[in-house]
Amino acid sequence: MEIERINENTVKFNLSYGDIEARGFSKEDVWYNRDKSEELFWDMMDELGDDTEFEVEGPLWIQVNAMNEGIEVIVTRAHLPKNAESSQFPFGIEDPEELFDPIFDAITESEEESEEELQVTDRLFVFNEFDQIIPLASKMISLEDEFDSQLYAFEDRYYLNLRFDYSLIEKKRAKDIASMVTEYGAVSKMSIHRIGEYGKEVMGSDVFEQVNKYFS
Repeated sequence: MEIERINENTVKFNLSYGDIEARGFSKEDVWYNRDKSEELFWDMMDELGDDTEFEVEGPLWIQVNAMNEGIEVIVTRAHLPKNAESSQFPFGIEDPEELFDPIFDAITESEEESEEELQVTDRLFVFNEFDQIIPLASKMISLEDEFDSQLYAFEDRYYLNLRFDYSLIEKKRAKDIASMVTEYGAVSKMSIHRIGEYGKEVMGSDVFEQVNKYFS
């Protein structure tokens, strides 16, 4: 799980479906099972407190965004005005089920949009050295019409994103291609959104073609 402290009162965390499964939940649990979704949320909030010292107390505002590879949750801690009671706010900690309402509603409302978006999925891989990508490129160049590709640099590593359109390619074929890439690199726990925001784009398209052209 990726955690980002936005400011004193706001944190953002991204949870991939791989992270969700590693915690013993399934994608279906997140979409359809309210109790499981709530359990997952509090599990994340416990980890949030341990990693960032963000105290979960008082009224909270919560925004959930469903993405191709998982969910993004933004939690903002509100300050109570003088003489105000937390019961005046909709998401008070003392009523955890009401606190969870906006999370579950946001996820279920975005389900239809997410199903459409999931026709296109990103697979992100990390390489310690650029030289690891060169032999991979010679192997993959003939397959490049089966996906879109981008290459980023971030914190002295290189991140290769492959974007598959499941309306054009079978999921099994995409999985086979991903397996070929892991012979040279590793599956990244980072999200493409984080890499796109904080990393430096090295190649915006046709990565293997460009690597072969300039480095082979």
